[in-house]
Amino acid sequence: MLNRDDNRLLTDIEGDAPMGRLFRSHWLPACLSEDLAEPDGAPVRVEILGERLVAFRGTDGRVGILDELCPHRRASLMLARNEDCGLRCIYHGWKMGVNGIVSEMPSEPEGSRMIGRVRQPAYPVHESGGFIWVYLGDPASMPDFVPPPWGRSRSIAIAKMRQHANWAQVVEGVLDSAHSSSLHSSNMRPGGTGEHQTGDYKVMSRPTSDAAPRIEVQLTDYGLRYAAIRKPSEHADEKDYVRITVFVAPYLSLTPPNANWAPGHMHVPIDNENTMVYVLAGSDHVELDQHAFRARAGALVGVDLDDDHRPIRSRANNYLQDRQLMKAGHYSGIKGVSMEDLAVVETMGSIVDRSKETLAASDIAIAEFRRLMLKAAREVEAGASALGLGSAIPRSDIRAFEGVVAKSTDWRSLALSPKEDALFRTAAE
Repeated sequence: MLNRDDNRLLTDIEGDAPMGRLFRSHWLPACLSEDLAEPDGAPVRVEILGERLVAFRGTDGRVGILDELCPHRRASLMLARNEDCGLRCIYHGWKMGVNGIVSEMPSEPEGSRMIGRVRQPAYPVHESGGFIWVYLGDPASMPDFVPPPWGRSRSIAIAKMRQHANWAQVVEGVLDSAHSSSLHSSNMRPGGTGEHQTGDYKVMSRPTSDAAPRIEVQLTDYGLRYAAIRKPSEHADEKDYVRITVFVAPYLSLTPPNANWAPGHMHVPIDNENTMVYVLAGSDHVELDQHAFRARAGALVGVDLDDDHRPIRSRANNYLQDRQLMKAGHYSGIKGVSMEDLAVVETMGSIVDRSKETLAASDIAIAEFRRLMLKAAREVEAGASALGLGSAIPRSDIRAFEGVVAKSTDWRSLALSPKEDALFRTAAE
């Protein structure tokens, strides 16, 4: 559990809050590249860390991200005309480019000295791995952009949805391996590996029926790795079934791969009470179907989500839980792994009161995540560099793991990039 002050430090990302400053030190996913598919297309609202921004792709294909409200009379640039490599506010016609400089002021006298001197706050952007990334921190401290782990994958699929919950409790849902044996038991069943079709949905299967994993954590200079170690269905006296999940501070989680793709999650704070969740997959050997991936995640706009990526399932309609389906054998009565996660995380409240919870042995990774991030926030508050900056391991080289291994295997040696493996060997010696 956490006391209320620590809970506030962990969850508050708005304004000058230490955790928000930590996030601002990193490149952050602002929106999908497909959200800005068309040059001179409609601007896209970006809500991140309590800020109201607007993203647009200009005539020349360059992307800009500006503060949403016009520097003149504060009308929203979401309504602006996107033309001639800039946004033109429809109120008085002021036009600004991707650099934020106001180059035209039709409402001002010809030759006005204000033209070219007024600047709308504009932020550095980078496009990579299906995303538009933005840097909101001190320009003098801006780190080099490092591609994400799926950035070089041959095929990428991404689902996007809003969750009415603070960023930290959404991350904790991913770092909780034990819940999959209960909450997801109708989608992740014991008895082998791979997946098979059951009715109208696919079911993953695992080589174990062990619902009480042993959790071990390894802290790294970019976050943490943890192993959920279970007894396999066969040769349990000689083998362990190991699932390694990786948290790359402050918002990226890599979950164990399956036969077709390597999955991941990004949890980007919209504000203190809402999070934009990106569920993604990268593959080098199969062509991922974007529509099918989103359907499986319950993230199809117009079917599962509204136009603003808010889920149609909510606390108000009990997440469309089907009690008859439960009587027929489905564990949760909520279809889809992502929707099961959404339901339990949101019903905790937008900011869960961690002073009232009761942690147990299966929550070791969650407890370590909290200690890690609280320490990192306090270090930023004291003027130190943010966790993950300057890591010896590039983000693009970080991997998760799943497999049955000999009991003598040190799980910390699994799924390491060559550079990380060299560091591991040096530390082991």
